[in-house]
Amino acid sequence: MRIQFVCLLLVLLSATVLSKNKNIKYRYNKFINQHIIAEMEVCSCDSVMRTRKIERKQINTFIISDIPAVRSICVGNGEPDGNLTKSIKRFNIVVCKLRKCIYFGEIKEKKKVIIKCEGGFPVHYGRDIDHCEN
Repeated sequence: MRIQFVCLLLVLLSATVLSKNKNIKYRYNKFINQHIIAEMEVCSCDSVMRTRKIERKQINTFIISDIPAVRSICVGNGEPDGNLTKSIKRFNIVVCKLRKCIYFGEIKEKKKVIIKCEGGFPVHYGRDIDHCEN
């Protein structure tokens, strides 16, 4: 009876871990779609938002970078900022704002970004900070 209980406990624990990993992978892929782009012009906000099917967001920020550079914030190239992680590296970003059903962009240069990391992966964009802020 005890062995059965231990086996059941192990199965439940494994299912919990696998479920959590699936959730992190889903959130990481969503983060990539919503916040990372290799290159982008500010005038492209509307088309990029529609192409990527990012809907009903008043504001969305794109980090102009490759995926590994952004992920590295979560695995050694970031520093704690409360329950989030602040990049050490500075990035150019494009902030897309919805006005009258059209997204308009604004470029911000050399910003540190603050993101939520889970299991070594970025899963939520928090905010950006100016170069004169830590």
